[in-house]
Amino acid sequence: MNRTAWLICIIAAIGFAFDIYELLMLPLILKPAIAALSAPIVEALVTGGMERAKAVALWSPGGDEYVRWARTLFFLPALFGGVFGLLGGYLTDLLGRRRVLTFSILLYAAGACAAGFATSLSQLLFFRCLVFVGVCVEFVAAVAWLAEIFTNPPQREKILGYTQAFSSLGGLLVAGANILAAKWALSLPAIAGGHDAWRYTLISGVLPALPLILIRPFLPESPAWLQKRAAGTLKRPSIAALFAPELRRTTVVTTLIFAASYGIAFGAIQQLPQIIGAQRVGTPTEAGHVAVIAIAKEKGGAAMAKAKAANQPDPVAQRAMRQAAGNASDQAVASVTLWQEVGGLLGRFLLAVLAVVIVSRRALFRVFQIPSLFFVPAFFWWMSGQLGNADSLGLIKAGIFIAGVFTVAQFSFWGNYIPLVFPVHLRGTGESFAANIGGRVLGTAAAWITLTLSASDKPDPARMALVGAGVAGAYALVGAILTRFLPEPPAEGLKE
Repeated sequence: MNRTAWLICIIAAIGFAFDIYELLMLPLILKPAIAALSAPIVEALVTGGMERAKAVALWSPGGDEYVRWARTLFFLPALFGGVFGLLGGYLTDLLGRRRVLTFSILLYAAGACAAGFATSLSQLLFFRCLVFVGVCVEFVAAVAWLAEIFTNPPQREKILGYTQAFSSLGGLLVAGANILAAKWALSLPAIAGGHDAWRYTLISGVLPALPLILIRPFLPESPAWLQKRAAGTLKRPSIAALFAPELRRTTVVTTLIFAASYGIAFGAIQQLPQIIGAQRVGTPTEAGHVAVIAIAKEKGGAAMAKAKAANQPDPVAQRAMRQAAGNASDQAVASVTLWQEVGGLLGRFLLAVLAVVIVSRRALFRVFQIPSLFFVPAFFWWMSGQLGNADSLGLIKAGIFIAGVFTVAQFSFWGNYIPLVFPVHLRGTGESFAANIGGRVLGTAAAWITLTLSASDKPDPARMALVGAGVAGAYALVGAILTRFLPEPPAEGLKE
């Protein structure tokens, strides 16, 4: 490991960390972002003659418009990421790993920063699509790049495992950023006339671009890719080639199991902020975990009292109450999701250690897959009955920690496995198809299913937890069945 090798690992780790940083922003900021950006729409409906209570209900969690936009913000960026990520995998094989890796990180950093200044839901959606495209391309380029630079099998397994473990560090960082944004929001410069914590959380996504600008000149291209291109033996990548007889089973099974891994996360785990977060504070239909609601009401009441003491008009005082309550709820929820990311970090490190010890890739995957099949659905079913129990928040933190260990480790598995089963000229394309069509499109569709089936006239987080348990269980069961058909990489190495 010389200086160049360490620089390669550093930039890959930064890329993996901020991949997840950008993706996990959405569950944390979804509820407050929709609330803030839909406020002018609600006022327009009221001005047009609709009862305020009905207009607010439409845009509150569980309402028709809220569900429609929540599904859209979860699924449409993933769909764009999947389609353009597939193109990015093709370009990775055509143009080289380093070049595509660099521009993908710059793309998602710029998109995340711009999303923080969105003044409408359509703008937020557009910039989230850019973020997803960058993230989907970066993962593919980084895995192919590392696998081809570090050719010694034990070293490659360790480097792929440990650099991907930084993905969970990204989850910890975004949870921490959200906590800090909620804490300091009122002292930060106003954006769009307010101090909403979710905006500052989004803007923080520009951070990965800064070290990249400094380190990029020292990064080499993949030697295997350069050698084949220089010799004129680099075959042109093709999606159709993924379905040639020798690769068809690998492509199909890997894609579907990849989707199952993501389905567990997006169907249930990523819905946790909406399940326990305080919803519609100050109304008769308050929902969420009772402890989080209490925190939000306390902070919101204090903000309203302060505004009234300053002789602010009622609309201004109400807005101050909602903003303070929302920020307090975000901070409380982020402190819970932090435990999920700690668990995910542990799971990724366990995968990195076991990848060198367990020879069978199928057996390695099942170490994490089988426990997730039973634990995640059972945990969310149990949680559905605990939202009114103030003493259960500590157990929820412990449960989401365990769910993170078993589920997030599966994501690291694919980074170690896929380079072993696709040839150099199809490595980026094959990874991209499995990760983007499988994970980002079919897997993220689990969020759309959960949000659709849990829709109701009033916020009902218990219903969402139950639906999430069923959706995650279904995805996990399909993945467990299909793992029986997952090909083992050739012991003598892949023939090009």
